[in-house]
Amino acid sequence: MNTKLDLKKIEKISKALGDPYRLKIMELINKEKCALQCATIIDKFELSQSTISHHVKQLIDADLLIAEKDGRNASYQVNKEVFASYIKYLNSFGC
Repeated sequence: MNTKLDLKKIEKISKALGDPYRLKIMELINKEKCALQCATIIDKFELSQSTISHHVKQLIDADLLIAEKDGRNASYQVNKEVFASYIKYLNSFGC
């Protein structure tokens, strides 16, 4: 499936990826072969749980992460479809 991104969505994704911690969170989750639990993300950074939650929420709101809830626990994986569409948009500049 090919996700078409409008300019508002592209702006939201760009803002979400504009923070170095969010980029690192995306890299960490992308390296995993399966969904990554929130506790694992928190263990990898010297940030509070609430700060990590804020960053993860920004990535979810930009549709870059998919959240899977299991009771009080949540796991996250990269939304490869949206990310690929974003990369395709950037590549359209031909640089």
